[in-house]
Amino acid sequence: MREIVLDTETTGLKFSDNHRVIEVAAIEIVDYLPTGKVFHKYVNPQRDVPESSVDIHGITEKFLENKPLFKEIADEFLEFISVDNIVAHNAPFDIGFLNFELQRCGKNTLSNKAIDTVVLAREKFPGQSVSLDALCKRLSIDNTLREKHSATLDAELLARVYIELNDAREPSLNLAIDVEDHLIDTDFDISLLQERNLKIQITSEEERLHSEFINTLGKDAIWHKIKND
Repeated sequence: MREIVLDTETTGLKFSDNHRVIEVAAIEIVDYLPTGKVFHKYVNPQRDVPESSVDIHGITEKFLENKPLFKEIADEFLEFISVDNIVAHNAPFDIGFLNFELQRCGKNTLSNKAIDTVVLAREKFPGQSVSLDALCKRLSIDNTLREKHSATLDAELLARVYIELNDAREPSLNLAIDVEDHLIDTDFDISLLQERNLKIQITSEEERLHSEFINTLGKDAIWHKIKND
């Protein structure tokens, strides 16, 4: 099963306000395992990048000046996505922006099935935060490099989150702990020494003291039988 984990960065929150895609990253996974195939492009939006947006993703208008226009990467992007499921965090946002860009350059919009990890996370963790950072923390995924939003890093983190949400990570290779390593003293069996032919050595003084102790016990004490054996 081939799926595409996808993320975008934009100049703003609404394409209806003519905000544009400035970065797109997509990661191929097959049967919940990353294949190593990745699509990543920065895009010149042909407009300014508001400071409020730069504060979030760190991508400036100057940085994007020499990057390709979306129409120049559209065919490569569509070929990579193909007809497979798209996995995204708040999928309507990313797919809405991408369809806006595709329409602008006369391409067919995406009709792929969309899997929204926000919805999956809310089902699995009702009443809890489902931000990407919160999910990484809850699922023990290292996100220390995520100082600012990045489509590339966020897609990588999201792929791991998606795999965890589906309980599809690879089984742990940790070996089971040997129960014998945790035997307590009261579980000790003296026969183990006998089986290994280990001779228990005591001094004559210890033997004398032990005999005196046995003689203080009642005649039915088990030690009398052991001594006679």
